Amino acid sequence: MKNLTLLLFLFIGLASFAQTKTINGVKFPLTEKIGKNELVLNGGGLREKYWMDLYVAALYLEAKTTDASKVIYGTEEMAIHIKIISSSVTRERFLESVNEGFANATSKASADDKKKFIGFFSDEFKNGDIIHFDYTPEKGLKVTKNGVVKGTIAGYDFKKALFSIWLGSKPADENLKKGMLGKG
Repeated sequence: MKNLTLLLFLFIGLASFAQTKTINGVKFPLTEKIGKNELVLNGGGLREKYWMDLYVAALYLEAKTTDASKVIYGTEEMAIHIKIISSSVTRERFLESVNEGFANATSKASADDKKKFIGFFSDEFKNGDIIHFDYTPEKGLKVTKNGVVKGTIAGYDFKKALFSIWLGSKPADENLKKGMLGKG
């Protein structure tokens, strides 16, 4: 009986290990349920700035692609999930990077949507924080931090602008873009 129990625990452990992928030391599920669909992990990577590791991000899509424009201009469910891996990522630095990203984005967001988005991040950031940007066409872009829904921004235009921060022609980090597109 002990051997059967041990074998069962080993099987469960291997099954759960096989359902994740480790990207730069952070485990991400191979699939995520967003809206009505089960999305697949397209890829992910590390965001670095000034030789510092800041966060690891993963891109989830209905079907894998290496084409950034298909993601930016796609109308189906998709998500970017981020795990902060540095105490150097403060609320102020995060919002500064987001504003810089919006300025460089392929698509533009309205001033009202950007203000609303920034308002979702009123509390401090800490190492280990998990942020989800989940897009569903019917509802818009839902922002979650550490499992708490911060709010939703309706509309396709904001989603395009936000995803352009990482996947546009002037991405926040070129290596992260390649990783998210499965090219890294």
